[in-house]
This record gives sequence, structure tokens and C-alpha cells, in this order.
Amino acid sequence: MLVAPASLGLLAPMAATANEVTINDFNAAEEIAVTNSRVDGLEARLNNFEAGSFSETTTASFSVDTVLGAIDGASSETTSLDFQFNIGLSTSFTGEDSLDIAIDSGSPSPSIMSSGIMGFDSGGALTVDGVTYSFPVGGASMVVGDSTDLSTAFTGACTYSAFTDLTPDDCGTGNSMGAGGKGVTAAMSYGFDSGFSLAGGVTSGNAEILGDEADAFGLNAAYSADSYGVAVAYVSDDGGTSTDTTFWGLNGYYTFDLASLSAGFETSDDGTTEKSGYFVGLSFPEVGPGTANIAAATTGLFADSETETLVYEASYSYALNDGMTITPGIFIKEVDGADDETGVAVKTSFSF
Repeated sequence: MLVAPASLGLLAPMAATANEVTINDFNAAEEIAVTNSRVDGLEARLNNFEAGSFSETTTASFSVDTVLGAIDGASSETTSLDFQFNIGLSTSFTGEDSLDIAIDSGSPSPSIMSSGIMGFDSGGALTVDGVTYSFPVGGASMVVGDSTDLSTAFTGACTYSAFTDLTPDDCGTGNSMGAGGKGVTAAMSYGFDSGFSLAGGVTSGNAEILGDEADAFGLNAAYSADSYGVAVAYVSDDGGTSTDTTFWGLNGYYTFDLASLSAGFETSDDGTTEKSGYFVGLSFPEVGPGTANIAAATTGLFADSETETLVYEASYSYALNDGMTITPGIFIKEVDGADDETGVAVKTSFSF
């Protein structure tokens, strides 16, 4: 018992000395500096990772379109709901060029409203719909791409916004002013300060670029002023055969105080038969909170000996907000030798 107090007396100075050593060894400023250095290093690694994984010049845009509609008089009288989903990726390497990639998807089992009337994409899976690279060549603009339209560099003269694919945005000149692609496409355009522009292009199948078959080429000239514009296009397409079919397309617009009138006319000649078709549409840009459109057009190109059939449409489009637009509309499609097809639909478009 006499030894215990003495032992405690000896241990107490030793404990105090140990505490003093621990406290003196800990330097708050140094520890904070070390911690900050480690955090800075981690941030640098993350920044390097982000910069290497996604270019600062790359942008992405997304859109979804849905259509709820019904058709009376068609082979299948049903009410359907369909969708399409589109992704657009764009990047620049010089500030003057642009690499663009389109990725599309849609309803796995599209209805006649989706595929036959609205022209929606379909298939369920995401599909690369085109890879295009545009760049300047002197004062001109050059475009090359795969699954790219022949008319990608063409300038049209049409202000009408189509509701259905029966009266497309190119004012009924889809074979010329809106000519599609066969695979590999190269096109060039040049715009003058006067409002006049010239363009040309060629497209070929991937299996035989500029070969004997599966080629098409086209030329385009356009002029636009403050209140009117006019454009003409010529396309020669062999259609994968030894016979060339030539298309001529002409469209134009004139803007009044309350409306804009758009019209188009197109002809085709395969060496045996000549055909033609036309389009006329009116756009009223300020009707309440939205825009109204009405149009009439032939359902295709017809020879003089054929019975000409027409399609009519009317729609009203208004934006609920910056990313959502609703467009209700109606259409009537004449069918030779059968009942006319009448449809009503509501299209909702989202962009983000």
C-alpha cells in the first residue's frame, strides 16, 4: 500500500510528458495543407477524365414525338398511339466544321397512322440514321456522309409546316427538292450575298460508289428575298436499273401580312411515261397562341391517263412551354376506286 502512491507519483509526470509530445507533434496548418493538396489532386484527375470522355464542343439534342389518332376508311380502322425518339449529336473541331450523327428509334410495331401517315421512325431499337461531316471549302460549304440525303445541301422555298407525311415539308417536291440518299453522299453549296444560292450533290450505294447502278445526282438553285422565295431542283436517278428517271421540282412562297402562301410542282420522266404532281398550302402564324396550317396536294405523281387523287390536311400548333408543342389536326386522303381515308390525330412533340 505504501508503494502504490509512490508509483502513481512517478507515472503522472510520464503521462503529462506523453500528452505534451502528442499535442506538440500535431500541426493543424500542416494537416490542412496536406488535405487540400490531396483534394486538388483528386479534382485534377476528375477534370482530366471528364475532358477526355466528352468534348467541350459536343452538343446533344433529344426529341420525342407521339401521335394519338384514328383513321376511318382505311384497311384497318383502329385507334392507335405511336411514338418516335430522336437523338442528334454534333461536334466541331475547327469552329467552322460540324460532325453530326442522327440516332432514331420508334414504336416496335407501328400502326398505319405512324408509318403510313405521319412518317415516324420505327423498330424499337436505337439506329444510326446518318453520319454527316460538313466543312468549308473556300467560300462554299461541303457535306459528305453516310445515309445522308442527296438534297442535304439544297435550299428550298417553302414556309409551310406539314402535319402529316402526305404533304411533306418540301411542298410536295419530295423526289427532287427533298431527294433521299442511297448510302454515300457528297454535296456542295454556295450562297451569294444577293440571296441567290447554288448546290449540287451525288449519292451512291455503299456496294458500288459511282458505279454503273444505284447512283443519283442533282442540282439546285434558289433565290430568297424578304417576303418571297423560289427554288428549282433537278435530279437524275437510275433507281438501281439501266433506266434513268429525271425529276424536276419547283417551289416558292410569298408572305402576306396575315399569312404565307407556299406552292410546289414536280414532274418525272423515265423515258416512257411523264408524270406530275402539285401542292398548295397556307400558314397563319398568329392565330391566338399558335399557328394554323391548311393544305391540299396530289397523293403522288400521276400521268395524264391516270386518275389523280388528292390529300387535304388542316392543323393547329401551339407551344405549351419551351419544350412541349401540341398539334391537333385532321386529314382526308382520296383513294381511287375505294372509300376515302379520313383521320384525326393529336401530335405531341417534346424537345430537350
